[in-house]
Amino acid sequence: MGEGTAVIGPEIAMDPASMPTSWPMSSSLPLGALVTATPCARMHCRAVLAEWGLNALAEAAELVVSELVTNAVRASTDAGGRPRYDGAGLPVVIVRLGTDGFRVMIEIWDSIPGAPVAEQAGPDDENGRGLLLVEAVCARWSWETVPGWPGKVVWAELLVQ
Repeated sequence: MGEGTAVIGPEIAMDPASMPTSWPMSSSLPLGALVTATPCARMHCRAVLAEWGLNALAEAAELVVSELVTNAVRASTDAGGRPRYDGAGLPVVIVRLGTDGFRVMIEIWDSIPGAPVAEQAGPDDENGRGLLLVEAVCARWSWETVPGWPGKVVWAELLVQ
């Protein structure tokens, strides 16, 4: 289980945006799984890190948020880029940020179960390197399913220098 991720029993439906967190400072932003989610998530990340006095991490955090939200949105849409509506309506991507002053935790929640898939990008491909970039920038990252949540959370940790 990623640090900063609260677990509630499987009998309780969760809303990650309103879940308590053990991080002293935290912020959540639920977004529709639309192409506009990625720039909104980046702006939110930059603003929150500035508020926390962590401007030095803003560029790296924005990169991680951008790559993970883009992956979540792509997983939540069909081949034509349209959202895959289910019984709950528009798929949602939730961005959660937390810090204890030494680390910044980035969590991206989506409603699609299963591991994030790293693509094999060719030298001329414009896409397919997102998870490699996340791994290169972060101290650690992983993903998991959480009881009571229909999909997964992908989390990444940046260290405050």
